[in-house]
Amino acid sequence: YYNQALPLSRAVGDRQGEATTLTGIGAVYSDLGEKQQALDYYNQALPIFQAIGDREGEAQTLTAIGSVYSNLGEKQQALEYYNQALPIFQAIGDREGEAQTLTAIGSVYSNLGEKQQALDYFNQALPIFQSVGDRGGEAATLTGISGVYNTLGEKQQALDYLYQALPLFQAVGSRGREAATLNNIGSVYSDLGEKQQALDYFNQALPLLRAVGDRGGEGATLNNIGYLYDTLGKKQQALDYYNQALPLSRAVENRSMEATTLNNIGAVYSDLGEQQQALDYYNQALPLSRAVENRSMEATTLSNLASLERDRGNFEKAVSQIQASIEIVEDLRSKIGSQELRTSYFATVQGFYKLYIDLLMQLHRQNPNQGYDAQALHISERARARSLLELLAEANADIRSGVDPELLERERNLLQQINALEHRRHQLASSQYSQSEMDEIEAQSQGLLAQLDRLEAQIRINSPRYADLKYPEPLTLSEMQQQVLDEETVLLQYSLGEERSYVWAVTKDSMTSYELPSAIFIHALARQFYEQLQSPSAPSRELALQLSQLVLGPVAAQLGNKRLLVVGDGALQYVPFAALPVPNAPETNDNLLGYTPLLVQHEIVTLSSASTVAISRRTLGNRSPGNKMLAVLADPVFEENDPRFKEVTAHHHGADGLQDRSLERSLLGIGEGTSLSRLPYTREEAEAILALVPEGQGLQALDFEAERELMSRADLADYQIVHLATHGLLNEESPELSGLVLSLFEESGEPENGFLRLHDIFNLNLPAELVVLSACETGLGEEVGGEGLVGLTRGFMYAGARRVVVSLWKVNDVATSRLMAKFYQKMLEEQLNPVVALRAAQLEMLQSPTWHSPYFWAAFTVQGDWR
Repeated sequence: YYNQALPLSRAVGDRQGEATTLTGIGAVYSDLGEKQQALDYYNQALPIFQAIGDREGEAQTLTAIGSVYSNLGEKQQALEYYNQALPIFQAIGDREGEAQTLTAIGSVYSNLGEKQQALDYFNQALPIFQSVGDRGGEAATLTGISGVYNTLGEKQQALDYLYQALPLFQAVGSRGREAATLNNIGSVYSDLGEKQQALDYFNQALPLLRAVGDRGGEGATLNNIGYLYDTLGKKQQALDYYNQALPLSRAVENRSMEATTLNNIGAVYSDLGEQQQALDYYNQALPLSRAVENRSMEATTLSNLASLERDRGNFEKAVSQIQASIEIVEDLRSKIGSQELRTSYFATVQGFYKLYIDLLMQLHRQNPNQGYDAQALHISERARARSLLELLAEANADIRSGVDPELLERERNLLQQINALEHRRHQLASSQYSQSEMDEIEAQSQGLLAQLDRLEAQIRINSPRYADLKYPEPLTLSEMQQQVLDEETVLLQYSLGEERSYVWAVTKDSMTSYELPSAIFIHALARQFYEQLQSPSAPSRELALQLSQLVLGPVAAQLGNKRLLVVGDGALQYVPFAALPVPNAPETNDNLLGYTPLLVQHEIVTLSSASTVAISRRTLGNRSPGNKMLAVLADPVFEENDPRFKEVTAHHHGADGLQDRSLERSLLGIGEGTSLSRLPYTREEAEAILALVPEGQGLQALDFEAERELMSRADLADYQIVHLATHGLLNEESPELSGLVLSLFEESGEPENGFLRLHDIFNLNLPAELVVLSACETGLGEEVGGEGLVGLTRGFMYAGARRVVVSLWKVNDVATSRLMAKFYQKMLEEQLNPVVALRAAQLEMLQSPTWHSPYFWAAFTVQGDWR
């Protein structure tokens, strides 16, 4: 029909009709996968629209040409056309066209690996689609946002956006996009390990895609089913699906999907031991990934090639390939403005760093004198705590200075909304509620947290000081020895890998490295030991000795009686090394444990990386300590029936008691059933340690005075030590909702916000030499690959603390009070360094018949600079 219309338009001189028909023909060819034909027709139409001044037709054609180039993998050309179309749509007030182009630009940036740029464009498009009522466009944008979160490792957020998009596509009757969304949901479930759910979604998507003739979508779904079977170990089934997917991707000229499928086929052949066939497929995938600028797939294929060459014994070639892969990863990471997304992306690529380490250590085994083990140590350092390292650099730069006040006000408003929502959550939890109500609050909470993360990324990008900020590089071996270590200190750094693990023992003038068993074996023992430590009974001597021999036995000769800096990995981050037996030591009757704990011979400091110590010294080296000694906040008021209220009125205990009970939990981010009973021994603890401080040098904040507002007071910065003895609450799924609980009531009985969240802690000005978190689980957090336990410690270090004392499990109130009194007596009266003082206090507890079990004393550890 178009081909009948075209000569008629030309015959009567209807240039508008001619151009419109040409774009229609181009659109058909594009849908058929005939991309070059489509371009030919679009390029005939474009100058006609320009000549007759049809700006809308011009903009739509520019967008269509951009779309073809995008599908062909010509990303830069696609961007050029989209960026020509966008200002035209804006000039003529075509908001729908503007939003469609913004989404298209976001998709290109997403495919280029520029995830932060992609999110920025998607988030500009979304409210426009919503305001003009374009539900299909809204759904397409939600799908784009989901793709970004999925790639960056935020799987649950990816699912949330897909579940918003699906009913919109169904409502507008877009069966092809509905099918693509079902495929995407299946892919996320596959990554989450929910294989049957994934298969269910793929099997819903496939017939729909075939029905609408979407061969590209069909190929993508077949590829995903193949990948699912691959992860289940069903290699032949995986190959069958990949080999169905490959010709479909080629037929529609989707070179990016073609590269993905070729890479996946290569991985199957590699697993089957068919190395030459694997190599052939990888070598087809790599140039395709480069041609379409799919940098994530390029990095993955290079890593797969490196793994293959390692298995063939070609270590040097493999090192070259994994180096190229890591360079891409580092570049992509640097372009993500959001710290949270940067962290989650980094977690998804930890396998590349583990492979690099393993390759260098294999080369070290072949050539022990070439320094490969030192290079491997540097890569281990590059693979860990990078976000913390950058946060510490940002803290010193004061990146909020000079930022648009409107952005900072929006940040404050979002924090207030999050607090109000948590308040509502606990009002519901204390009354009758439906699961749907709770689910709605959870969805809103996650949405607000996502908005906050995007806003903080925007604050960074718009900060003049952030633009000038140069992030520190992770340390090399020689820099560790020069900037971190002294003659009395040994660094023990661990890297746990799937096949082999490693430990490096580094002193001021030497380094030795050792191979350890696989991560699975070490994790199993470490987790079991950690579980046993949380009971007043002493842990199994046999288990403790087995774990110690495994992780400390190889380095025993290097330890002497020196201070140990422990940079753990995986489950080792939960293990207090102080409670492990001295390796190779004979059985002892000197204490009730039946073995000599490492604490007896060593001071022990926990680090997330050696580099964080170096930057702390660099940025805080010339800082003068506060002119006062110690501020203590302890024994807050949590409950409405607390006897410390001077008077109790009907308002607080009458018919509205249930409502007030919910207000008691004001703004808490905690689960149902969490007890916030009084901690009476924290008062004894506070009074004991304040008695050691000269008059005028201490701040005592007990009862109602142990309030959240005190933490923001300027005069708190005058104190060298800040001690917080209260409840600590851990939210592993959303670490930003973790925190400390201070008084929840004013003396009058009015409820107040007493929850000091991680976000609040980041915004404190607390240049303390030492912060002591005398509370439960304050050293824990979400375990994030490459970052370790993301929790309160980094918040206080960002706020200015040089070192932080934290706990690794739910501590005993009485034992903690005793331990802290001893700790401060050693530190304040005997003038011992905090690390030395904590060890001395723990040794006294170890010798006590009552408190000898590590449960009572080993939870607390020092993190940060020990000097």
